[in-house]
Order: sequence, then C-alpha cells, then structure tokens
Amino acid sequence: MSMILSASVIRVRDGLPLSASTDYEQGTGMQECRKYFKMLSRKLAQLPDRCTLKTGHYNINFISSMGVSYMMLCTENYPNVLAFSFLDELQKEFITTYNMMKTNTAVRPYCFIEFDNFIQRTKQRYNNPRSLSTKINLSDMQMEIKLRPPYQISMGELGSANGVTSAFSVDYKGAGKISSAHQRLEPTTLSGIVAFILSLLCAALNLIRGFHAIESLLQSDGEDFNYIVAFFLGTAACLYQCYLFVYYTGWRNVKSFLTFGLICLCNMYLYELRNLWQLFFHVTVGAFVTLQIWLRQAQGKAPDYDV
Repeated sequence: MSMILSASVIRVRDGLPLSASTDYEQGTGMQECRKYFKMLSRKLAQLPDRCTLKTGHYNINFISSMGVSYMMLCTENYPNVLAFSFLDELQKEFITTYNMMKTNTAVRPYCFIEFDNFIQRTKQRYNNPRSLSTKINLSDMQMEIKLRPPYQISMGELGSANGVTSAFSVDYKGAGKISSAHQRLEPTTLSGIVAFILSLLCAALNLIRGFHAIESLLQSDGEDFNYIVAFFLGTAACLYQCYLFVYYTGWRNVKSFLTFGLICLCNMYLYELRNLWQLFFHVTVGAFVTLQIWLRQAQGKAPDYDV
C-alpha cells in the first residue's frame, strides 16, 4: 500500500528539528530510515533544494526554502507528484504561520511541535487519494517535476547509516578530520560583518595610495619603490584576511596572525607617509579582523537532535 509515513520540518543551517509528526512506527525498516533522516539533516546545506533518497522499500523526499527543509518518508511506490505536492503544502503553511525571525532564533528542538497538527491532517488527506481529487490541482506540480526533477541521492554518496562515511558523508568528529573543501564556518555576527567591511576599506585605501606612489615614481619625484611594495602588500594582506574570515582553510588561525603581522610591518615601514591616527586605524582594523577570524571557528559535529 502506498502512503506517507512521517514528515519533519528541519532548519537547514544546523539540522535543528523544528517540528515532526509524532506517530513514528517502530519497525526495523523505519528505524533505519530515521538514521537516514539524521544523516540528511546534517547535510541539508550542501544539498540541492529538492532531493529524493531511495532506501529500499521507502523513499525520503525533501524540499528546502528560506533556510528551512521539509522532509517526508513514504513507501517506494508513493507517486512523486503527490509527495512533493504534500511537501509544498507543508512549506506554504509553515511560512504563513511562522516568520523567519522565529525559525532563525529557535534554540530548542521541536519548538514548533504544534505544527504537527497540520502535518497529521495533511498526511491523512494525501493518504486518501479520493479526498484529493477535487481539492488540489496536480498539473502544475507535474510540470515542475518534469522540468526540474528532484536530485537523486545515491546510498554511496550518503554513506551507510552504521557510520561508514564516504566523500559526501563527512565525519564531524573534529576539524582535523574534515576536508576543508566541505567544512563550514559558524554563522557570521554583526561584528564580523563590520570587520569584513573595514578590512575591505583598508585594502582600498592601501591600493589607492599604492597607485599614487606609482604616479610619483613615474614623475621622478623621488618616491621610494619600497613604499609601493608596502602599499600593495598591505592591500593583499587585508584582502587575505577577508578570505580567511569567509572560508575555512587549514591552519586558518595561524595564517590570520601571520597576515596581521604583515599588516603591522607594512604600516611600520609607511610611518613617514601616514600620521599616527592613520597608522592606528589600519593596525586596529587588522587586529579586529584577526579577532573575528579567531572567533568564527569551524562548525563541529552537528548536534544529534534525534530527528
């Protein structure tokens, strides 16, 4: 018999479950699928916004939008168009009921568990196709799936539910074990954004002064070529700090401190061309950005919320 078995609403950023149906069956197959739910919830940010995972006799389908993912488990013969139409209804109702501020600031698992009432009512409707025939129009969803079919996640990509990981399923037991290409950083803060903008400003100021120094050198005004080098090195150092703030790399903290040291050296050499306030501004911004890089560390293992 084809039917929807369960559904969950999960925050994409960190896999926090916001709501879920409360009538999980306890069969062996269902328990195995719950493990896949957990594994998928930790990878949502790296997956397309519409996906399907086939797990033997069951399928897991989900869609993601505005930082929230809507996931459902159904039997393998349940029609795709009905599955994604069901998820689309959950998405529309959830967005209408809860604003983004609430979902972004939620800290407790299942803090919107009352949404389960809507999940249950909608699930009952979709498990009784006769009641759907006059209530929904599936032609739009059929066309959308035909034009943009869901991405098929293979079991090889996901890894096994027993903990064996592949290149796609990363072990979150420590930053040293995670490939930097897949590692994510913690969400940025307001102070981090300010530091990023100030670092870009310093880079722009150094770049402008560097071009002016080149003009002076070409006009034979006795400008020291080393000043030009110092300005452009300062520009590169500020831009590299921006890069380190945005992206994870190996030895990230060490690189940030070395880059800050280069900024200090450049400003020491430019002592004769800048007043004390300018030197103080550049060095302070460099120190502030270095601090923000240090504070914005790589995300560790996603919490096991028992999705």
